[in-house]
Amino acid sequence: MDPKTTLAVPMGALFLVASITLAQPPGPRGTEAFTLLEATIVEVHAAMSSGRLTCRELVQGYLDRIEAYDKQGPHLNAIQTINPRALEEADRLDEARASRGLVGSLHCIPVLLKDQVETSDMPTTYGSAVFADFVSSRDATIVTKLKSAGALILAKTTMGEFAFGYVGSAFGVVRNPYDPTRNPSGSSGGTGAGIAANLGMAGIGEDTGGSIRGPAAVGSLVGLRPTVPLVSRFGMMPAKPTTDTLGPMTRTVQDAAILLDVLAGYDPNDPLTAYSVGQVPDSYTAFLRKDGLRGARLGIVREPMDAKTDTASEDYRKVRTVIDAAIRDLESFGAEIVDGVVIQDLQERIVKTYVENTYETEEATNRYLAEHENAPVKSLREILLTGKVTPSRAASLLSVVGKSTNDAAYLPIVHAKEELRQSVLKAMADLELDALVYATFDLQPSVIAPDVLTNPKTKDAYAAGSNRRLSPVTGFPAITVPAGFTVDGLPVGLELMGRPFTEGILLQYAYTFEQRTQHRKPPGTTPALNHSARPSPDFSRDCS
Repeated sequence: MDPKTTLAVPMGALFLVASITLAQPPGPRGTEAFTLLEATIVEVHAAMSSGRLTCRELVQGYLDRIEAYDKQGPHLNAIQTINPRALEEADRLDEARASRGLVGSLHCIPVLLKDQVETSDMPTTYGSAVFADFVSSRDATIVTKLKSAGALILAKTTMGEFAFGYVGSAFGVVRNPYDPTRNPSGSSGGTGAGIAANLGMAGIGEDTGGSIRGPAAVGSLVGLRPTVPLVSRFGMMPAKPTTDTLGPMTRTVQDAAILLDVLAGYDPNDPLTAYSVGQVPDSYTAFLRKDGLRGARLGIVREPMDAKTDTASEDYRKVRTVIDAAIRDLESFGAEIVDGVVIQDLQERIVKTYVENTYETEEATNRYLAEHENAPVKSLREILLTGKVTPSRAASLLSVVGKSTNDAAYLPIVHAKEELRQSVLKAMADLELDALVYATFDLQPSVIAPDVLTNPKTKDAYAAGSNRRLSPVTGFPAITVPAGFTVDGLPVGLELMGRPFTEGILLQYAYTFEQRTQHRKPPGTTPALNHSARPSPDFSRDCS
């Protein structure tokens, strides 16, 4: 598959076409037509309050885009299951608004939910054909919170099978809307691609080793991985419980803050969240200031966290050009930059604390499956014995079978994690840093290999150049924000990591950077539906 010949329209040209088609003639003050593309939560609620938009119209607009771009056009394959009652729920929310106003802070906000999270009214597949017909008897805690705030679960999104990668036996391959020949990162690739392409308004991802921030970075999105105890994981299939968490994936920092207000807080069904008591502000939106970088002291980590990163490659130089410009912007916006922060033996310690931690997954999976009487299988071994799991994921899952946290080899990993936490905190204290800054990826997303669904050792260079694992192994929060685009028209993410429970500060820094740079651009492959551009290329015959 040759990306130079597959694309029918250059990415840069598509950006131009999309930007032209967004323009609409202004109407009388307060009566301008609502524009769906790139709409925010605040804009939607303002349009509803002024009578320019109903919930049904909003939901139908997203359903139309899913129909046009998910299984057709660029064939993003981001949506696993559309909520069959979406329009019915929209009508109910319209009636509620007419009688008593907005239901909550997320009134009629169409949410794309990673299919790792349980819903009692739609299947939860975990990206696997093994669970194609599985419907939980319960809603996850975050689903209950979202609905209480007025959100509408528009769809469940495709995900790397059992929370790894970007392919799954339940659906095939997810594609990057900025270049559908390339991967969208994972494992929350469906949520990332869907929000980037405006198939929904706000998204929920899960992050074990980078699965919120990766798809956000390559999708020109904001992705927030919270401090591990901040958001309940109840009703979510675990991967590695000590690093698993859930968080927002949005097109703007403000939307991420609004979503986090709903998600954060103690849940008795997830005792770990007890650590968050007293750590949650009245609202994360209170941190959003356009001068929020003034006086911030930021440490730049330049050492690649992936030992396989080739710093002499052209790909690396393309990303570094964008990141270096972003660092200069941070400084010009008032931040004090401390360049070249070094954490001793960083690459080796990440391998020790994350890659070599194969001891949590099997027992956590088995314990989770035991909670569901109607689960089609009852153990990780049974999952593998079905023969339905994609070869690459089956191979990685085989490496955890027979291991548990009772194994003697797990104890050194626990110790190594604590030592790394102390090293990071010490470096930040010694240099008086408020946050660390680095590229989410040092390389552009790789081209999807033609054998990605069939070869257990496919060579598509997925996740090459990833710097995402420092946050999970320490448990510290991190946010990625759009830093711009490479000369190839591919998004780059700038990541900021802070001390535990500093989500508000990270949102503040990200908001200032976002507002002053305005790097976010929608993908040209999925423009407004009233466009007159030539059709997007069809990739449905590749890797499917």
